[in-house]
Amino acid sequence: MHGAGNDYIYIDATREIPNDLSDLARRMSDIHFGIGSDGLVAIMKSEVADFRMRMFNSDGSEAEMCGNASRCIGKYVYDRGLTASTEVSLETHAGIKILHLHVSDGEVESVTVDMGEPCLKPESIPVLSSGKDSMISETVTVGDISYPVTAVSMGNPHGVIFTDRITDRQVLAEGPRLEIAPIFPRKANIEFARVIDQRTIEMRVWERGTGETFACGTGACATAVAAALNGLAGRDVEMRLRGGTLRIRWDEETGHVFMTGPAAFICDGEFYL
Repeated sequence: MHGAGNDYIYIDATREIPNDLSDLARRMSDIHFGIGSDGLVAIMKSEVADFRMRMFNSDGSEAEMCGNASRCIGKYVYDRGLTASTEVSLETHAGIKILHLHVSDGEVESVTVDMGEPCLKPESIPVLSSGKDSMISETVTVGDISYPVTAVSMGNPHGVIFTDRITDRQVLAEGPRLEIAPIFPRKANIEFARVIDQRTIEMRVWERGTGETFACGTGACATAVAAALNGLAGRDVEMRLRGGTLRIRWDEETGHVFMTGPAAFICDGEFYL
């Protein structure tokens, strides 16, 4: 399945959980010897929510959660008859997320995810910052290049950089260096963003453990929050990613971030171990 081009392999693990999901993610995600994907997502039973997700990057590392994957899970469980509800609670390593499914002709077309409140506390992101309460446009140097970085956690760590022009060099060369920069103890997803106007932002992302992906839901949320914090955009924006468009709204009353976007099936099949 894919959400705005962010493609993962989904396994219905509600009845049986495969052994060593990390190794399986590496094998299945390999574009030459496997299926090829950004990673692997297991849909599981939960004792505290309707369903549980475990998400692994293509290198086998496990992530806290994934916004695009959570939307795809919402479509999967509804379209495949695992639930009849259009409001689904999903357990993740970043807490329980609520999925609001938008259904047309019996199938989910798009999903709104309540992503919860963004975390700005440096020790919780985590990021090593000189600021006490947050890290907003703080200069970070890798090699001979310095960037103003705003750090946000949406359950996983993000470093957001605003630029007048997004280039391949930034994403493909500086992105991986920033991912493993010493200021990020658990590495980070790195977003390069260009503000078009108060309601529109263009973004490319270098994802921790995967590389550049066509979309990143948590990254889009983190970028929208960072834009508002820096006074560059409002709290309701359209995020233009390489794989499609997401709408991000940072609700002023609740402090929660709401992400709305598509989810789509690509294919079904069997993988031979």
